[in-house]
Amino acid sequence: MDLKGIMSISGKPGLFKHISQTKNGIIVESLIDKKRLQAFASSKISSLQDISVYSETEDKPLVEVFRAIYTKENGGKSIDSKAKPEEIKKYFETILPDYDKERVYISDMKRAISWYNLLLENNLIDMEKSEEKEEVSETE
Repeated sequence: MDLKGIMSISGKPGLFKHISQTKNGIIVESLIDKKRLQAFASSKISSLQDISVYSETEDKPLVEVFRAIYTKENGGKSIDSKAKPEEIKKYFETILPDYDKERVYISDMKRAISWYNLLLENNLIDMEKSEEKEEVSETE
């Protein structure tokens, strides 16, 4: 799964797909309503590829968290991100048992779950392709 072109923009709901570069920012398309907008260089923009979750041992890239959810749900949707905090904590513990309970907040868990569901709705999660790429790179 390649998350390089998918980003989160601070202050804007949902996720965005990178479309093109402009002189003072980038053009992105919302995965929620497919509307395009310009994100300026002053905006806090984070690529999902660069985001990780704190754990007891080492930080886990978001793609690994998504892979764990995908495996647990057999490629289906995860729980609702608006579920009760206790349910979300219990769910997150099943997918990432060693997450850092001090530094990973409920809001972070909700965001990861809602992003996973949004990516799944837009057919942007394809674990079979990513597993094939990993096997090819391991044999080289």
